[in-house]
Amino acid sequence: MHTQFEELSKREFLLTNGLGGYASSTFSGANTRRYHGLLVASFNPPTVRKVLVSKVEETITINENSFELSSNRYPNNIHPTGFKLIKDIQATPEQFLVTFQLEDALIQKKISTIRGRNTTVVEYTNLSSVPAAIAIRPFMVFRDFHAMFHKSDDFDFYINEISNQVLEIFAQYGAAPVYFISDRGSWKKDNYWYEHFQYTIEEERGFDFEEDAMQVAELHHTLNPNETIQLIFTTEKPEECTIPLHHLAFNKIDHQELPVFINHLEKSGQQFLVHRQSTNSATVLAGYHWFSDWGRDTMIAMRGLTIATGNQQISKSILQTFFKSIDQGMLPNRFPDYEGEALEYNTIDASLWLFVTLYDYHQKFNDNEFIKEHLNDLRQMLDWHLKGTRYNIKVDSDGLIIGGKEGVQLTWMDAKVEGYVVTPRIGKPVEINLLWYNALKIFQLFCLNCEEDAGIDIASQLSAFEQSFVAKFMNEEGYLADVLESDDQQDNSIRPNMVYALSLPFTPLAAEHQLKMIEIINHRLYTSFGLRTLDPRHPSFRPSYRGDAYNRDTAYHQGTVWPFLWGEWALAHLKLHSFSKEACAFVWQQSAGLRHHFYEEGCAHAIAEIYDGLDPSIGKGCIQQAWSIGNLLMVFLHPQFKWDDISKA
Repeated sequence: MHTQFEELSKREFLLTNGLGGYASSTFSGANTRRYHGLLVASFNPPTVRKVLVSKVEETITINENSFELSSNRYPNNIHPTGFKLIKDIQATPEQFLVTFQLEDALIQKKISTIRGRNTTVVEYTNLSSVPAAIAIRPFMVFRDFHAMFHKSDDFDFYINEISNQVLEIFAQYGAAPVYFISDRGSWKKDNYWYEHFQYTIEEERGFDFEEDAMQVAELHHTLNPNETIQLIFTTEKPEECTIPLHHLAFNKIDHQELPVFINHLEKSGQQFLVHRQSTNSATVLAGYHWFSDWGRDTMIAMRGLTIATGNQQISKSILQTFFKSIDQGMLPNRFPDYEGEALEYNTIDASLWLFVTLYDYHQKFNDNEFIKEHLNDLRQMLDWHLKGTRYNIKVDSDGLIIGGKEGVQLTWMDAKVEGYVVTPRIGKPVEINLLWYNALKIFQLFCLNCEEDAGIDIASQLSAFEQSFVAKFMNEEGYLADVLESDDQQDNSIRPNMVYALSLPFTPLAAEHQLKMIEIINHRLYTSFGLRTLDPRHPSFRPSYRGDAYNRDTAYHQGTVWPFLWGEWALAHLKLHSFSKEACAFVWQQSAGLRHHFYEEGCAHAIAEIYDGLDPSIGKGCIQQAWSIGNLLMVFLHPQFKWDDISKA
């Protein structure tokens, strides 16, 4: 029994609402994270997220026999044990459907969210030939989704009974109301504290792992055969909550000629596309459950999520969100979670990734008008980097870009623990310089297409860069140093950042250098789940990502495998082999591990943020990461990818 519970609790579902809110839990029905909840609402989309309804418990009575459908972990106990009654589970980004076998009877439970609303819908259907009495008990909390909730006299959960089927509930005086709405049956008020729910993943992560919740009411109804009862949990007023809003209009593309995985991947990717209230435009959440919208992650992820999928209007809206926030030639690293917090600009690469993303946008949509509209923004961004901007970021006398400041993490390898920057990379990081080279080439191309004067001597900048890059970064072993440190000393740690010399649109490397580097990457860094962040032979290599915050963060970029880098590796392989049929078939075959994870491990229809460096089999970090999904789409929807002779399975 314990093994079955543990296995079901490892699988998760995620249903999002386009505002940053969601419904999420495990297949067993037991919450294992502080971020789990049936109604997690965003009060300033896509941020200020609060867990309002933790879960529901149900009792089904058929022929005088009662069955509990829920499961929870308490200290030294699992109760109830409804997981033992599960007959079938179907989980997609659109709904979570679980069927319970109660002796000869079947009860089906469906959970879904409404796009554009802080609303979760739960439905129960009696698939049996006999009536089934159902009692439904929602458990409420009222907290920030990073926090935990504990029994307190500060929360009285006052109930305003609007009707037998509609309750308006205030967790405390002045709190935003939550509405419980049913289409049949009747509510009975019944305040009761449930204490000491235990969340195993929080315990593993070294955090507070016990929570209390309040049962505020119980809904009773007898379901006749084939009858369905619907419950709505929402922050919207009852007269409005049944009207779906569609903040983001997707192109509904059915890739019938491609494996079904591509369609499922695209649907999964839509979970990250949300409405930002402060700019009244679209943006990309970096990952669920806890990330907000990050500049670097957005620029990388949207290449697959919205551009490769052909969603031009959403792509423009996301780009506008970030164009509005340019400051001193820099894109923000992160939008804040709460009102009153300032934008964070501690990133070198986000600004440079914008050029690459715009290049993909132009290649896909040939939208010279949009490029021309922002050409001056791009010119100013380059100019700021040439003369110098925050954190000592500037172009050095050799044409290479340099930057960094003690105590600040500026590249994507950005782990910081109690003021300690794990991989500071101060100096001239290799991928930053490759992005700078691409920014110059792309801006030059845009000016030519728009018949505009660059206003900057791009040719001289490119010439200086090309004379310096290979001479200074290429080491005796035939691969690129990861960073040029003080006095241009090479840090020759074998890290995956050199892959961008192969995968970005433009490269300063000759073909023989590229082939040598892909060989080194394949032997030292490649796994079927992504690239390791450090060569296992390096003394600082960390084989696993586990333990408390300190141990996890210090392992984050010291060997941990990142799936989004699998996309860069795949693109590099395809480019080096001219997108041949054989190369495409090989890349598809190499994606088998990620495809298995997408369907069979962790969160259903999702790709995790990271994996262990030595044994990359179990997803770690965020259960659903934007650039993990986006870079797979970027590869498989690439216009040169050949699907001939590849199985449609």
